[in-house]
Amino acid sequence: MAKDDPPVIFEASVDQVQIPQAEALLHADCSGKEVTCEISHYFLQAGQEATAERTARFIANVQAAGGGPGISIVLKTLRDAENRAAWHPMLNLPLSPRRTVPTTVKFQVTTQTQALSFLLGSSASLHCGFSMAPGLALRSVEWRLQHKGSGREVYSWTAGQSQARREGATLDPEQLHAAGDASLTLAGLTLQDEGAYICQITTSLYRAQQIIHLNIQASPKVQLHLADQRVPPTLICRITGYYPLNLAVTWTRKEQGGAPVQVSGASFSSLRQSMAGTYSISSSLTAEPGSAGATYTCQVTHVSLKKPLEVSAQVVPPEQRPIFGVILASSLFLLALLLFLRLTR
Repeated sequence: MAKDDPPVIFEASVDQVQIPQAEALLHADCSGKEVTCEISHYFLQAGQEATAERTARFIANVQAAGGGPGISIVLKTLRDAENRAAWHPMLNLPLSPRRTVPTTVKFQVTTQTQALSFLLGSSASLHCGFSMAPGLALRSVEWRLQHKGSGREVYSWTAGQSQARREGATLDPEQLHAAGDASLTLAGLTLQDEGAYICQITTSLYRAQQIIHLNIQASPKVQLHLADQRVPPTLICRITGYYPLNLAVTWTRKEQGGAPVQVSGASFSSLRQSMAGTYSISSSLTAEPGSAGATYTCQVTHVSLKKPLEVSAQVVPPEQRPIFGVILASSLFLLALLLFLRLTR
């Protein structure tokens, strides 16, 4: 359409097909989510329907921003010149008295959310539902994974025969037929499971799909310890086993009776990656105990955490450090020496 052309409004009847996510999309703007709709012509393969010359078909993709629901809808309209007084000049389609293009929904594929995040090692369920008009038959279901320019088949169902290409991938055949539920379950998630999953449903006449983005996360583990006893001492905050890469580390210092103050000057080790694909890094900071000692806190923020992780250590001046460890070590040495002399007599 040209920039100045009036918009085309499609009016869709859902008498034959149910759209479970319609309410969520109709009221998405109430929660601040933007809804987009793209409509294009849908062309049947040659010889699929004898009356194809008297019908026009469109496929509409409706999505809610921010990981909301998504629907792909196949629309069909009749070219009924006798009962329609007005025609759309560009599309050559009959218009209703409200100047809309009347259509009927023949087939739809929907997902409850288009973006999901799961922890490494857990199980994920990717929702994909469909419904079709009477007279259509389900032919196949295919799940594919696309990630970083490469793709592979994950699961397929054709004429009652299913095949899992990924170990632990399952689909419930009973729910497939009884409820139009083609949802995929993945057990024991690894980082290789991350990416865009394409759920494609094929009927005897139509084909449509939904895309669900699966993000894998691994929560970091944090440890804080003194690297040495030199003056001033060095604190090392070790962060291990996290994914994805983005991570924030903040240091604070708190003297007795005072408020925490953010400190700078921390250095970082080189990034390390395990065989499983998770990351590890260390942050080092030179501590200034002051005259009365201070508490240092290493705070780690990551997308997998509901709230930041914090670990703290108290640093005291050299003159306040206990000598119990030295006395204990000397006592143990003398005890071992006496025991050795007694046994050698």
